[in-house]
Amino acid sequence: MLKIGIAADHGGFELKKLITSNLDITNKYTIQDFGADALDNNDDYPDRILPLAEAVSAGTVDKGIAICGSGVGASIIANKLPGVRAALITETYSAHQGVEHDDMNVLCLGGRVIGSALVMEIINAFLGASYIGEGRFERRLQKLIQTEEKYLKK
Repeated sequence: MLKIGIAADHGGFELKKLITSNLDITNKYTIQDFGADALDNNDDYPDRILPLAEAVSAGTVDKGIAICGSGVGASIIANKLPGVRAALITETYSAHQGVEHDDMNVLCLGGRVIGSALVMEIINAFLGASYIGEGRFERRLQKLIQTEEKYLKK
């Protein structure tokens, strides 16, 4: 069973509730919720997304879903950690292609900019995809990892 981490600040709180209830229905995933547990307009996205990104980096969750108002801040903070490959996604093609070609492991979403029907299609594409891991895809991933090792302090 795939272990999914999910986190949202106040801007993504309502969308996170919708996503977790829909993922719970499928019984295909174990979900670890990193908060927020209540709507709080003083809730800052780094405080919510960083613990999720740490779990992805450490391998304690397989994939993450990070939500803030636009999705931009969530993607910025998540990408600060080694081994995290996060992207703001707004359509289904990039949701699966990012995993298949780039081994994306954190899906970032904008709670204020994406509709509920589309978001579940995006999540299903993300969670259903697997990294291809051969040829040019592996060569490119290794270049990402080398860049990370060079510039990020572990």
